[in-house]
Amino acid sequence: MRKIALLVYFILLHFTFSGCETVGFGNISSHISTAMTVVDSTSKAARPISDEEEYYVGRAVAAKILGSYRLSNDMGMTGYVNLVGKTVSLSSNKPFTYGGYHFAVLETEELNAFACPGGIIFITSGMIKATANEDELAAVLAHEVMHVVKRDGIAAIKSARWTEALTVIGTTAARNYSSAEVSQLVKIFEGSIEDVFKTIVVNGYSRSQEYAADEGALQILVRSGYDPSALNGFLRNLAGKGKSSSGGIVATHPGTSDRIANLSGKTPPSKADPTAIGMRTARFNKFIY
Repeated sequence: MRKIALLVYFILLHFTFSGCETVGFGNISSHISTAMTVVDSTSKAARPISDEEEYYVGRAVAAKILGSYRLSNDMGMTGYVNLVGKTVSLSSNKPFTYGGYHFAVLETEELNAFACPGGIIFITSGMIKATANEDELAAVLAHEVMHVVKRDGIAAIKSARWTEALTVIGTTAARNYSSAEVSQLVKIFEGSIEDVFKTIVVNGYSRSQEYAADEGALQILVRSGYDPSALNGFLRNLAGKGKSSSGGIVATHPGTSDRIANLSGKTPPSKADPTAIGMRTARFNKFIY
């Protein structure tokens, strides 16, 4: 397992997510050769992607997203979003990931949010402005955290790609990769990144995945002290503004009215302190407006 994790790392090195830049990866053959000489030459076929491998794939997907969007340079807003995001992630069923949860703001008025495998989560400034208070912002971030928890992004990788990668790695000695095999593995992992990118940015998750993320977000909100009705409030606000048929998040999710209907009767009673909600709203206004 460690062997393939290192292989993923070196193949995806050029996609490294660091601030708003990506890093070139030079001669991929030499990187792989160096890595493979210090790891076992055996690999178990037909196994799931490990948390470490998911992390490196997620970094590559994040870098690809940053090829289309610009990171916000508002450090106050970014720090605030990380505070809220990490608060809800700690109340999820997977409070810790291999590389940890990281939240970043994309500078665009588009309404959207993206959860990369492993815990890198983007939210657009337009989406933040569409929320009315901190509880609604927490609801959006909790929804994205649930996609990480359920590994919806990594599930987008076609099983045939992963099987092919394991076959090549598991049947070839570490020191004996041919140039053709190196090229094959690079194409496999590039294809895997594209699978995930197309799902979370272009095509969207399945209806059942989105509904499950909404329902899981309700439980996260309750456990973290936020008002679970904030998710419904946010969705109704979008619908009221006529956002249900425009671009952004609604292009990569089921229709807003469908999501509202799915949550009917499922929202648990709020345990949030009204005074705390007011304080959170004031904090939200300080950083967002």
